[in-house]
Amino acid sequence: MTIKEFFSFRANRFFWLNLLAMPVVLTILVIATLRWLDAYTHHGEAVTVPDVKHKPVAEAQKILAADGLQSVVADSTYVKTLPPGCVLEYRPAVNQRVKRGRIVYLTVNTSNVPLVELPDVADNSSLREAEARLLAAGFKLMPNDTVPGEKDWVYGVKCEGRVLDFKEKVPQGAYLTIVVGDGLEHTEIMPETLATDSMGLQRQQQTTGAADESWF
Repeated sequence: MTIKEFFSFRANRFFWLNLLAMPVVLTILVIATLRWLDAYTHHGEAVTVPDVKHKPVAEAQKILAADGLQSVVADSTYVKTLPPGCVLEYRPAVNQRVKRGRIVYLTVNTSNVPLVELPDVADNSSLREAEARLLAAGFKLMPNDTVPGEKDWVYGVKCEGRVLDFKEKVPQGAYLTIVVGDGLEHTEIMPETLATDSMGLQRQQQTTGAADESWF
């Protein structure tokens, strides 16, 4: 076949038909792929995250599902003033625009009060320092108890009348009582009888000493 015959549409019709069909097929494939990607990724289908804060977790999940969103409980924490099982926080947050099918991660309020290790304040700190450390740990303070000892020195910590051990774990937010020294001098008064006997013994010793001197 000559070059002229090769480029002739009549002589090589099949080649030219395939050559013309290639861009058409390529264009169709590109359009089909883009449409499939849009459908798969929900391109352009955005929803607004509803407000489910402080709602029971089951109710919050129903509200999110109604808007085409999935939900997963990812974390829990404890807030005493809120009911157990309610939603505290979630990501993405309220009013954000997200795609349908997006997972919303929930943080719920646990029903179990967490235990917190008691700070090392007994026989180790002053009253002011102990108060600051206990309040920072989330505890609440009752009026102090006093015992004989150095003024404002912490000798122990009580919870519900019981002296707590070193680094004992206590429910978060518990009411604690600090035991501090009163700074007063505590001296025992000698009984009268004991004082009288002591004075009599001294007089007897003085008399015996005088008699011994006269004997010699």
